[in-house]
Formats: sequence, structure tokens, C-alpha cells
Amino acid sequence: MTLEELVGSNTTDKKMETVAQALEDLLVAAQCQDCLTVGVYESAKLMNVDPDSVVLCLLATDEEDADDIALQIHFTLLQAFCCDNDINIVRVSGMRRLAQLLEEDTEDSNGNEPRDLHCILVTNPPVQPLQCQALQDVSSFCEESRCRNQWVPSLELQDR
Repeated sequence: MTLEELVGSNTTDKKMETVAQALEDLLVAAQCQDCLTVGVYESAKLMNVDPDSVVLCLLATDEEDADDIALQIHFTLLQAFCCDNDINIVRVSGMRRLAQLLEEDTEDSNGNEPRDLHCILVTNPPVQPLQCQALQDVSSFCEESRCRNQWVPSLELQDR
């Protein structure tokens, strides 16, 4: 490995950590302002009704979801819709960390299944827009990725 590769790799790792932290901050801020839509079905419904309010689509999976054909079909359709409507997309791994951020329990007190965290939309309502540096950081990351022909960048959320 050359010095350039080593330094470039370290810089890329730091950049990814920074963007992952910005994404975590964005999710917490958006949840506090009621600007999150959680679930594949709920997300598809919102994008059909009001795609202009959506500023980010997260597609979250872990290794055990790789063989879920139905989920992969949903993701393909969501990605196509997002590309057609200029909505930023990020694929995320680390479902446990995502559940921690959104304060999701594995089961609620009634023993019901937890919410589907495989697709999360961040919306930006026109009445009271979501203003935070984290949204700008994640949007810049998505734009930089598209410039490198990586239309759906990936991030890993680390357990803490």
C-alpha cells in the first residue's frame, strides 16, 4: 500500500464517521420535530401523496436482510422513485443503532412487533422547515456521492 492510499483511506474513514454522526444527529432532530416517517408502507404512501416534502430516504438493512427478496424489491422501487424525484437516498446498516436512536423497543408493552425501520423518510415541511447543519452535511455527502456515480451511498451506524 502506498502512502497516498493509506492517507486517502484514513481520510475517507474519518469522513464516513463524520457523515454517520451527522446522520444520527439529523434523525434525532427530525424525530423531535415530528419530521420522520417510519416504515416501508408508510414511506411509500407519503412519497405518493407529497414527494416534495421528502428530503432524505434511508434504506436500512443488516446482513440477515440480504436474502429478503420482498424487501429488496421494495428498496428497488423506492430508489427509483427517489431518483426520479431528486430525493437523496442513503443505505444504512446497523439496525440496532437505528433502533437506539429512535428509542424503539424490540417489543412494545403489549407484545406487538416493533415498527419497521427498514425505510425512514426525513421530511422538511414548508411551514416550519427543518434547519440543522446535520441535514446540510448529509445532503452534501449524497451530492458528492452522485458526482462519483455512486447514486445510493452506504453508511454504517456503529453500536454504542
